[in-house]
Amino acid sequence: MNTIFLQNTLSGQKEAFHPITPNKVKIYTCGPTVYDFAHIGNFRSFLMSDLLNRVFRYAGYEVSKAQNITDVGHLVSDHDDGEDKILKKARLEKKDPFAIARFFEEAYINDEKKLRIIPPKDRPRATDYIFQQIAWCKKLIQSEHAYAKNGSVYFRISKFEEYGKLSKNRINDLNAGARIEENPEKENPLDFALWKNAAPNHLMQWDSPWGRGFPGWHLECSAMAHTLFGFPFDIHTGGEDNIFPHHECEIAQNEAFGNKKSVNYWLHTKHLMVDGEKMAKSKNNFYTLKDIENKGYSGVDIRYLMFSAHYRKSLNFTFDGLEMARNSIARIEEAKRIFTEIAEESSTENHQKIPFIEDCRNKYRTALYDDLNVSDSLAAVFDLIKEGMKLRNEKKLTSNTANEIREFLNNDFNQIFDIFPEKKELSTNEKSEIEALITKRNQYRKEKKWDEADRIRNQLAKQGIELVDESGKTGYRVV
Repeated sequence: MNTIFLQNTLSGQKEAFHPITPNKVKIYTCGPTVYDFAHIGNFRSFLMSDLLNRVFRYAGYEVSKAQNITDVGHLVSDHDDGEDKILKKARLEKKDPFAIARFFEEAYINDEKKLRIIPPKDRPRATDYIFQQIAWCKKLIQSEHAYAKNGSVYFRISKFEEYGKLSKNRINDLNAGARIEENPEKENPLDFALWKNAAPNHLMQWDSPWGRGFPGWHLECSAMAHTLFGFPFDIHTGGEDNIFPHHECEIAQNEAFGNKKSVNYWLHTKHLMVDGEKMAKSKNNFYTLKDIENKGYSGVDIRYLMFSAHYRKSLNFTFDGLEMARNSIARIEEAKRIFTEIAEESSTENHQKIPFIEDCRNKYRTALYDDLNVSDSLAAVFDLIKEGMKLRNEKKLTSNTANEIREFLNNDFNQIFDIFPEKKELSTNEKSEIEALITKRNQYRKEKKWDEADRIRNQLAKQGIELVDESGKTGYRVV
């Protein structure tokens, strides 16, 4: 099995990936907070996780991926103050917070489908893991890594000397530069909430040994990942804004809870930018997928655009860039159509392997296995198309060679990028109707009623059905 190299935020270095279990990989991805429609900046991180999933599958690994749904506890501020984002939405719209969360969870999953993100094996909701989060609080209090105060539970930073090892922050520097409003409940301003005391009118709260309350944002992912995967597991991903404080806090509570390393590789995606600024709801410079669709573009166009730049490099979103992505897709689809036509021509030539095809495949794989280097992998794809079209223009492209290139695009390329139109699945009734029309068309041809025969061919073409006349028989394919 080929070695995959990943840039590990924890070490700050590119490392060879070594799975905990041979040929298997467990990936946990920080998912959406379902208080509103996700914007395309959010999806850059989720698409990176999809790319990672696909590259490991392509390399022959069995992948178990989990991506959580944050449906409670994520406050407007990362410093344990402000209002829960879902509750704020519920208050403004005068709706039940659980209804708000389920509505936007469904909206997120629909957008995920449009972007062709492979659904995770597990999609845990934070509200389904309240028992586990309370158990974590109890254990951390018992080991003195946490303390309870006035119905809330806080993680004691002073008990975890390595706090800051992911973000490369130092506790003394953080304390010196802290701009956190003083909370008299905390021993240290940097201590973070594992469990929050709920006011009587708080809409989402549960019973606990410390009174009615709700979990802290950081604790949710730890409890869910540990329940699903145990510690340690292979890879944890998220956006670069998750590094601190979210993932830093996860590491602290994970290692305090399990007394060992919890995750081997941490991967983080750079922000999507707009006019040089991070795309964010707080800046009101964001686009949802629906916004993009209303301008005539598709989820596949966004997918390709996101994959056109390395996940660790900033990508500035523009509609010119989106148009270039669409044109690149059209170029690849047209090349595939041409190679398919030539591949399906009858031929008796002796087939010889063409070295440039395997060379491009090796460059393509090497790039993907080098920390998901999509830019170089795409360059290999376009080199392959260029060489194939050159042979075609010189009348030297054989059907066998064209078929090899087509198979590369259908399999190697599309297994990762997934941009080609999805094939329509025909029902039994649809198949019967098509067969009946083919029989009728063949009868017209026998009777030399060419216009009627062509009318049926055109009718089927509009339905995405292409007829194939070969060796005196008529078949069809879905295009």
